[in-house]
Amino acid sequence: MQDLCKLLRGNPYPGRGIVVGRGCAYYWIMGRSANSRNRVFTLTEDGIRTEAHDPGKMEDPSLIIYHPVRRMGGDLVVTNGDQTDTIVQAGDLWAGCRTRTYEPDAPNFTPRISAVIHEDGGFELAILKRDPASASGRCLRELFFYEAADEGVGYFVSTYQTDGDPLPSFAGEPVAVTLPSPDELWDALDKDNKVSLYANVRGTVTLYNKNLGD
Repeated sequence: MQDLCKLLRGNPYPGRGIVVGRGCAYYWIMGRSANSRNRVFTLTEDGIRTEAHDPGKMEDPSLIIYHPVRRMGGDLVVTNGDQTDTIVQAGDLWAGCRTRTYEPDAPNFTPRISAVIHEDGGFELAILKRDPASASGRCLRELFFYEAADEGVGYFVSTYQTDGDPLPSFAGEPVAVTLPSPDELWDALDKDNKVSLYANVRGTVTLYNKNLGD
């Protein structure tokens, strides 16, 4: 098991990230471009959405404005894109992810990462990414099921391994990590590239937005 904060402090750009564990869900966004950095998290009736901090500076909203977190009955859905709505409409993580693919943002082909946390404490994680061995751009759909997690343990996935050009996609299974407090996690994210953080710890939701002075 690895120290999540140590992993993040040594990584300038993991991109968007999800961490889920017992009674805990974290989701953050980062940005390198002005358009990606011009965002905040806001609360909605059943979760959160991304919004432009300065609407007058918003350029293409297609891949950066979405609902990262929504309720699906008694379950909680957390994703890095508009597949949140697809999963909620399907009522199931795998059913939703079977209809989607990675993001069309060549040359990065950003993976879609998604999680569903169930009422009974179990959870699922999915990664949709471009197969690097496929000339046609075939999508790899990886799904991981967890009956539960030990206290203080989370499972971490991100869109990228680190900074680069093009950005290298996340590889391997979700990483078992220690669960920090929301403040510790926010402080561990790169100060130049972090944008917003959603923290849900045993039902208590905290939002961090760099553009609002957090």
